[in-house]
Amino acid sequence: MKFVVVFLFFISPIISIAQSRQAAVDTAALRTTANRLAQAFLIVDTHIDVPYRLLKKMEDISVRTADGEFDYVRAKAGGLDVPFMSVYVPAEYQKVGGNIKPFTEKMIDMVQKFALDYPDKFALVNSVSDVDKAKSSGKILLTMGMENGAPLLKLDDVAYYHKRGIRYVTLTHSRDNHICDSSYDTTHTWNGLSDYGKQVIAEMNRVGIMVDISHVSDSAFYQTLRLTKAPVIASHSSCRTFTPGFERNMSDDMIRLLAKNGGVIQINFGNGFLSAAYRAKLDELRRDIEVYLKNNKLTPTDSAARAYIKSVRSKTQMPAVTVMDVANHIDHVKKLVGVNHIGIGSDYDGVSGELPLGLNDVSMYPNLIYELLKRGYTDDDIRKICGGNLMRVWSSVETVARELQTKQP
Repeated sequence: MKFVVVFLFFISPIISIAQSRQAAVDTAALRTTANRLAQAFLIVDTHIDVPYRLLKKMEDISVRTADGEFDYVRAKAGGLDVPFMSVYVPAEYQKVGGNIKPFTEKMIDMVQKFALDYPDKFALVNSVSDVDKAKSSGKILLTMGMENGAPLLKLDDVAYYHKRGIRYVTLTHSRDNHICDSSYDTTHTWNGLSDYGKQVIAEMNRVGIMVDISHVSDSAFYQTLRLTKAPVIASHSSCRTFTPGFERNMSDDMIRLLAKNGGVIQINFGNGFLSAAYRAKLDELRRDIEVYLKNNKLTPTDSAARAYIKSVRSKTQMPAVTVMDVANHIDHVKKLVGVNHIGIGSDYDGVSGELPLGLNDVSMYPNLIYELLKRGYTDDDIRKICGGNLMRVWSSVETVARELQTKQP
């Protein structure tokens, strides 16, 4: 017996070392596989706020930029193929005389200019067939989504912006607009969709623009799903079960209905979309900042206000959020409705750098793939999540549009 005990005493550290070495080998192998899959599979990210970021500070995105989360160099490193450039229209432009059309055109022109200025690096794509033809070119394939349907002032604007390259429209943003109510607004102007908004959805179906239900109120979501003839997307939303009370994310019931419609939820990487603890701390900070600004008669754009906000944020310890939290949201959707209704809508350049550890910019999609591989996702699962599901929905929207146009008198 003493011999056995002594033997085990000496052999146990050897076994432990061997196990550690095998774990390191397994980890390295998974990392290699994740990197390979990121380059092999089509990665589509439906929400990247580059145009609005560059309106504030122009940079050359054909090279590695000092700021931001997207540029050509990092996109290639991460395997990103089709980023939807967000043509974001802030709610302030909804007011009368808000100069909304010129502002929108400026961002569309900017995206188109990327392809003109850097034709060896970027190309514009407007259809699924465009993507299929160009995906082997090695270029980053740019298309556009309009974040906030406020520029759709008349029904003809739907077809006009389709011609300009817009391939999805987020019906509203932070406030109710003339189309529908916003999840961030408590006014409930229409209790869902306006009568005009119902016409907009029908026209989007007809011309072939994907209907995006991110940002809309719950009532607007349910009404949209009853009306649409094509699958819809949530271009950058996550799961409300992880952030109770945060209407901007989707409830389980909404996700089930989205799947029944054939649509896809593109998971948002923003920390506040992923973690209840982070969201609570963020809300606490915002309340404190609002009190400070009110007491000091400041607006958020005042230099003193910006300096105070920056100082407070730098001193505040926020709850940790990692790539594992993103994978948790993907797991949740998969358990609810299956893998065919999940995609990526990172919100890079749109969440002020509040991103999970391991997903800090567009070079890091392999980290998410690695985490999914660790959890037993198959190559085919990952192919669908990376972009296959979104391309299926886009193709369905194009098919419905052709059918509706054929039926026109």
